[in-house]
Amino acid sequence: MSFGLPWGLLALGALVPLVAAYFLRRRQKPVVVSALFLWRTPRPRAEGGPRWERFTREASLLLEVLAVLAAALFLADVRWGEMARRRHLVLVVDGSLSMSARTSDGKTVLERVRSEAAKRVEAEGATHVTVLASGVSPHVVAGPEVEASRALGALESFESRGPDHDVVPTLLWAQELSGPGKHVHFFTDAPPSEDTVVPPSVRWTALGRSQGNVALVSAQRRDESGRATVTLRVARFGAGPAEVEARVRAAPGPGAREGTERIERIALPEEGAATVRLTFREAGDVEVSLPDDALPEDGHVRLPPSPVMPVSVGLTEGLSPAAKQALERFLAVSPDVAHGTPVPGAPVLSVGPSSAEARVTLGAEGTLRTFVGPFFTEKGSTLMDDVQLAGVRWTAGTNPPGRPLVTAGEAVLVSEEEGGRLHLNVDLARSNLQRTTAWPVLLGNVVREARRLREGFPRHQLNLGEALPVVTEAGARYALVGPSGRKPVFGAGALSLSAPTSPGRYVLERDGTEVDSLEVLALDARESDLRRRGSVDVPAKEAGEDTAGGGAQERARWPLVVLLAALLADFYVTRKV
Repeated sequence: MSFGLPWGLLALGALVPLVAAYFLRRRQKPVVVSALFLWRTPRPRAEGGPRWERFTREASLLLEVLAVLAAALFLADVRWGEMARRRHLVLVVDGSLSMSARTSDGKTVLERVRSEAAKRVEAEGATHVTVLASGVSPHVVAGPEVEASRALGALESFESRGPDHDVVPTLLWAQELSGPGKHVHFFTDAPPSEDTVVPPSVRWTALGRSQGNVALVSAQRRDESGRATVTLRVARFGAGPAEVEARVRAAPGPGAREGTERIERIALPEEGAATVRLTFREAGDVEVSLPDDALPEDGHVRLPPSPVMPVSVGLTEGLSPAAKQALERFLAVSPDVAHGTPVPGAPVLSVGPSSAEARVTLGAEGTLRTFVGPFFTEKGSTLMDDVQLAGVRWTAGTNPPGRPLVTAGEAVLVSEEEGGRLHLNVDLARSNLQRTTAWPVLLGNVVREARRLREGFPRHQLNLGEALPVVTEAGARYALVGPSGRKPVFGAGALSLSAPTSPGRYVLERDGTEVDSLEVLALDARESDLRRRGSVDVPAKEAGEDTAGGGAQERARWPLVVLLAALLADFYVTRKV
């Protein structure tokens, strides 16, 4: 048995006047009366006897003593058995990548957090612990309310590799799990910033160190015609070398007998990042590594092949000779399209006259009018990126349906329907559009947008913290499989999923079959900057009882039941004369 609030036992002091009231009798003066038959139960001794006497109402006294005892036990928050030994503690660990940084003693910040968390659990005498990890999507590492040994064991296997994020939502969640009047212990590697609103019940403990670091802040790969182009950006944060050696190793691809390995010396500016571009022939996976420093994770990446999927373009019947000639001239020199021979799995882009059911219609019908400007382009339209219409003579016909993208007065020159169908209202036989730079740029944008609608991932390398774009088709069931498990993907078309919580390989599956994959790199410039890390212990702003058990544990109610029962029984006994 234990008491959550021992001061409540002071209520037992009410027993002293209660017992005294039963033994103490007021001494009565003798009174002379003519007869006693007027009194129902004459008690001569009580009227004139001694001051103290033996009481005769034992049952009433015992019931009232029981009521006082029950009230005192309730006020003292009495606990029995398991309830008496239970102590709940809520810990929150920063899940960002910078927690893997090594300090001067060779230990990572996360290792120091594990040691400090074990000391905190022992100091608080906690028997049950809940461990949360902050992140873009906070999650439970151990708990809720598991044995302290199991919680610390789960913390030993936890890896902190997430992107930069706001920790306040996780702290508010932990505050709810802890309960009112209880403290939450948050472990991180940096003091709270001035604009961070820390909940008053949170004790903020930072165990990091301010130090310099050299990191890869971006790494991309593009494969075209058997040639892999790798683009790297390297930055120096704080004190560090002015030059660094990057070791790049390209594994042999399907058409190569051996791989390639080279060392690139990169000069680092004081501010900003240095950009390096490398090319390889018939390369498989490309591994890039920098010398290990405070945060080794941001100096190593692996880039799998990322071939550019061509777009299969088909020309339907009915195109005018001028339109067909202009299209074939563009398709002959464009490296991103496949004309004539369909590519399995590639998106298909059909081009036909204005009367055809094609993805892109090209032609003009009705009364023709020629415009030399001014031309007005819809802002925000990616199809019109870098399309310069200065000097263009445009002959158009009847306005096509859809949302206008390019207009000249009341005439709609380019429009897009809701389903993505594009209309080019132009007669190339009377226009000079195909002889200007606007023509290849416009068609290149059309091909690019068609590629973006290909099923799978538009990008095959992402940095931590970047949203995950994906394209799905209607009528199929998709799932995203990654280091954190398997999650369903809902929706159809071009989607933007939340940022992945950890680096690694992610696979898109359709009905259980792999469709595409991408690599999330452990790169985040905000996490690589260790200059603002430090050590601090900020106590909670409001008082709490860390050793008084979990907030979810309520007072025992059985003393109230005993109190009510004793009062009712005493009323039943004393109502008898």
